[in-house]
Amino acid sequence: MKNIFVGNLSFQTSESDLRNAFEAYGPVSRVSIMTDRDTGRSRGFAFVEMENDANGDAAIAALNQKEIDGRALNVNVAKPREERGGNGGGGRRQGGRW
Repeated sequence: MKNIFVGNLSFQTSESDLRNAFEAYGPVSRVSIMTDRDTGRSRGFAFVEMENDANGDAAIAALNQKEIDGRALNVNVAKPREERGGNGGGGRRQGGRW
């Protein structure tokens, strides 16, 4: 399984547009365009999961900087999501004391 980051998306690009572009290189498991939770509008990036690493690598090589809907895509391997601090920034260190 290859998880791929796709950036610099046009707001008009749909999940089916991305799926069609990536399926030219192999089976696609999932396409998720990230949207703003308040407006529902695209945030300009997406994640694509491809079933096979080799197909994913081929798609990255072919689609990076390819223009879709007037925008040159930034396509690369998705980095694992970083853990966010859970203390809420309330002015105290995690141990509870300064």
